[in-house]
Amino acid sequence: MQSSELVKLVETQLDENKGSRITTLDVRHKTSITDYMVIVSATSTRHAKSLCDNVIEKLKLQGIYPLGVEGQLGSEWILLDLGDVILHVMTGQSREYYQLEKLWSVSGESA
Repeated sequence: MQSSELVKLVETQLDENKGSRITTLDVRHKTSITDYMVIVSATSTRHAKSLCDNVIEKLKLQGIYPLGVEGQLGSEWILLDLGDVILHVMTGQSREYYQLEKLWSVSGESA
């Protein structure tokens, strides 16, 4: 599956399961570890785990298995490594604190 197809599948699953503020960052020109980062807000730690579990189940039906999962039960930030796509599921408070969108929007070019 192409990384663009994978990211659309992840976005659709998050939307269907009431993830909010779904943001996809194209980081192909910023890092070699992945093509896209998807960041989504969850209403609680239980909702965060549910979002990840649902994405994993949907991908397994497509024959895609995560390379790794960091943070699970009770975590305010769960990272799901899908290779070409990394999913960050965060509670609103954690998302505001870490501001991943701002971090990855830095161009890296000197002025």
